Amino acid sequence: MNKTELIDSVAKTTGEPKRVVGDVVDGVVDTIQKQVKKGDKVTLPGFGTFSRKQRAARQARNPQTGEAIKVRATKVPAFKAGTGFKTVVSGSRKKKA
Repeated sequence: MNKTELIDSVAKTTGEPKRVVGDVVDGVVDTIQKQVKKGDKVTLPGFGTFSRKQRAARQARNPQTGEAIKVRATKVPAFKAGTGFKTVVSGSRKKKA
């Protein structure tokens, strides 16, 4: 499912216009990105937690040449699925209609 399909599905489920749903989806994604960039966690109970993790500097190898290269430390986004989400995906419980 891509973004357009998600917006269509939510609009159909809620009865809201696609434009409004699109604006809400954009707003949610933008807010999550800004908060995670600042280092805050964004928790949606039953769904999961978005956070930022620090990846340490390390040595790696170029697979074509075998040459050692240095990889700088970096910050990466992370997502940890919540119990409710895991339960629905595993098929243990049906999602709410």
